[in-house]
Amino acid sequence: MLINSFLEYLLLEKKYSIHTITAYKNDLISFRDFIETEFNQGNLLEVHYPQVRSWIVSLVDLKISNRTINRKVSSLKSFYKFLQKTKQVESNPLAKHRALKVAKKVQVPFTSKEINAVINNVGLENDFVSVRNKLIVELFYSTGVRRAELINIKEHNISYLDRTIKVLGKRNKERFVPLLESVLETLYSYIDLKKEYNKGLEELFITEKGNKIYETLVYRIINSYFSKVSSKVKKSPHILRHSFATHLLNEGADLNSVKELLGHSSLASTQVYTHNSLGAIKKVYNQAHPRSNKKV
Repeated sequence: MLINSFLEYLLLEKKYSIHTITAYKNDLISFRDFIETEFNQGNLLEVHYPQVRSWIVSLVDLKISNRTINRKVSSLKSFYKFLQKTKQVESNPLAKHRALKVAKKVQVPFTSKEINAVINNVGLENDFVSVRNKLIVELFYSTGVRRAELINIKEHNISYLDRTIKVLGKRNKERFVPLLESVLETLYSYIDLKKEYNKGLEELFITEKGNKIYETLVYRIINSYFSKVSSKVKKSPHILRHSFATHLLNEGADLNSVKELLGHSSLASTQVYTHNSLGAIKKVYNQAHPRSNKKV
């Protein structure tokens, strides 16, 4: 009952996605099952931090990464903040918990050469699947949308007059992203070819069977094309989003503008992309500073 109330709060008030809510649910049930088994305690209102610590130790013993453990503990901490807010507990048993140390993951973006190699070679067959896949690649790179955002784009979200696309981001936050002329050209071709396969769905991207496109298919499309041109370990939609942000910053784009385009709620989220732009920053610095010898 407590868990369900919390999940309803996340859905109705916080506007979290079903995917996120499912993750919270799994984390909380995992913890509840653990304290029931290890401490013979089913009452989540009477939890103490030593029990939480035992759960964390058990997760470490299972070789679960510190990053994943921190996410699970964060779910639990949010749950008890909710219980505190609704006056069901007096204090949060995780109030003084410190997250496990996590090594920073360096995401290596695709180069412009790699991206152009894909864009210039996909869609040449001019059939429905090829043109759809080209549009997917172009939209990821030219708008920086997340995979879930791309999947949920509706045809009516596109303004051909303004050359923008309305994207529904995390917590149902809307933003408008400009579309390049080259992307619009691919879009026109795709919409024309789509007519034969469409079953009346509002979604922009569909499969050959006329169904809404799905996450694993989008991942396979990106991974397949970029595996032919790149030796990077990660070849995913997120790396294209990462490339979008990094390349904009490299070309001198304002951090706040990139933040808005990405749909981030804070600059801290956007700043993770700045380490890849250090070379560009040094170049600007050396060219602009009065004391510089102009060497890059």
